[in-house]
Amino acid sequence: MVEKPLAWLGSSLEDVRAFPAEARRAAGYQLGRVQQGLMPDDWKPMPTVGTGVYEIRIHTELEHRLVYVAKYEEAVYVIHAFEKRTSQTRDADIALARKRLADFLRLRKQQKEAR
Repeated sequence: MVEKPLAWLGSSLEDVRAFPAEARRAAGYQLGRVQQGLMPDDWKPMPTVGTGVYEIRIHTELEHRLVYVAKYEEAVYVIHAFEKRTSQTRDADIALARKRLADFLRLRKQQKEAR
């Protein structure tokens, strides 16, 4: 299988770059698995964000999360990346991920219609 490229929405790439080194390495490894069509080692579906959206859980000294969608043939889209400080995902993180996904889907639809 051909490895899908990564596409970063919003500030997700900068957010991952701000992770501590160990979390960045883990994020890269897990995203590599997703690019190859595999599931990450620790994940959960995120239906509160959208259909086909998943969260990668990264456990280091701190907790980090990557929210992504991989159902499109052209790329794996990283929607949001953040440090998690409580057991429940903050409403602000869910809202931001939803907004980025909605913006992306709207742009994708416009591009398809323009063809």
